Amino acid sequence: MRLISSLALAGLALLTACQTAPPVVTPPPPPMVQAPQGPPPKPKIALVLGGGAARGFAHVGVIRTLEQEKIPVDLIVGTSVGSLIGAIYASDGSSFDLEWTAFQLQKEDLFDFGVLNAVTGMGFAKGDKLEAWVKGHVKTANIEQLRIPFAAVATDLNWGYEVVLDKGSVARAIRASAAIPGVFQPVQHQGKILVDGGVVDNIPISVAKTRGADLVIAVDISANLGNTNITNLVDVTLQATNIMFARNVEHSKKAADILITPAGIGDVGMLDFTQKKRCMQAGIEATQRAMPEIRRVIDAWVKAHTPPAPSAP
Repeated sequence: MRLISSLALAGLALLTACQTAPPVVTPPPPPMVQAPQGPPPKPKIALVLGGGAARGFAHVGVIRTLEQEKIPVDLIVGTSVGSLIGAIYASDGSSFDLEWTAFQLQKEDLFDFGVLNAVTGMGFAKGDKLEAWVKGHVKTANIEQLRIPFAAVATDLNWGYEVVLDKGSVARAIRASAAIPGVFQPVQHQGKILVDGGVVDNIPISVAKTRGADLVIAVDISANLGNTNITNLVDVTLQATNIMFARNVEHSKKAADILITPAGIGDVGMLDFTQKKRCMQAGIEATQRAMPEIRRVIDAWVKAHTPPAPSAP
């Protein structure tokens, strides 16, 4: 009897324990938390402006259109007149100010021609006027202080090396980069004797690439090579320069991600400052035609450099 009572009590206790114990519940897995997606990467875009003297007003139209289309310019590299237009824009970062300043420019502001210069010196023009004009119209004195990173390209006359000017006086760098051999006297700068950068590379795309550019928009304003109106020593010098520039451009322009070539200005003489509006309009139209390709190249770069979204488990 005592055994039966004990068993009954044990069974009752066991039943009570089963009724009061909380059920075992398996907690749900924590929700998947995706890392927040940041803004898409942006390529570093360089604008490379080639040489071509008076045809350089086409660069103004190119820059104006890029700005209107909201294509950022993170670096400017220029040769000869490309360095002049590029530095003006790099100083203010405004195509309106660039246009206003560039259209004040006259041939007489740049070329201090003199027969004595050619006889006693190494060029028809000294280049003093060019340097003085830049000092008076570019607000920033030194390249390091320009709003947009900038480099001008010149040529070491003694050794034939490309010289990249990315520090020091803006005006002196432009004078050196634009010192067309035989037209301007060579420039003493940074311990070297320098002439126009177009002698070695009239569209210095490689300079932009070595400075970290992801994409390069290059502008070619080379002249038509045919010229039957050569009548004096200046004509001979300018035609020889045109040939030299055009030949080295044929190789270097292949490295551009986008090449803009303003149409219909190849017959504009290097010293013909009467065709400013025509050249600028050609730059505008060429850039407008290039816009679909520019956007396609930028979009392709962004897509290739955007990390894939994390996959679901």
